[in-house]
Amino acid sequence: MVVSLIAALTKNRVIGKDNDLPWRLPDDLKYFAQTTKGHHVVMGRKNYESIPEKFRPLPNRTNMVLTRQKSWAADKCIVVNTIESAIEIARNHNEEELFVIGGAEIYQLAFPFANRLYLTEIDHELNGDTYFPALDRSMWMETSRTHHPMDERHAYSFDFVVYHKK
Repeated sequence: MVVSLIAALTKNRVIGKDNDLPWRLPDDLKYFAQTTKGHHVVMGRKNYESIPEKFRPLPNRTNMVLTRQKSWAADKCIVVNTIESAIEIARNHNEEELFVIGGAEIYQLAFPFANRLYLTEIDHELNGDTYFPALDRSMWMETSRTHHPMDERHAYSFDFVVYHKK
């Protein structure tokens, strides 16, 4: 099973601010939905709670929420207390590709298990309070890059980039 991390990040690795995205990139949200559809996704509790209630759990995906809180529950979600448990559950469900969707602490926990990265690299620096882990580029090979220019719906240009672990 492939373990993939999927994230949008700025040049200075910002992925969030005040438990929200500090940008509005509709085509990135569409890319995220299309890429993760039909798969298991694992996210942290704060990330789950930041999703607007009408979109929780994320549709057409098996939602797993990772939390240290033993008694925490979310309707129609699998709650796990370790990243290893999430990986094992996905493997037991014959998942081909598990997507780790954040936040920062969850990415950090999952990084040692990751085989693939789907990064939306935003061509801008923004202020934030949540960061994607530093990436040792010598360990990863870029396998695709698709540029998306700035336009009337997107304040910043960005690239959809896929990396595979060497």
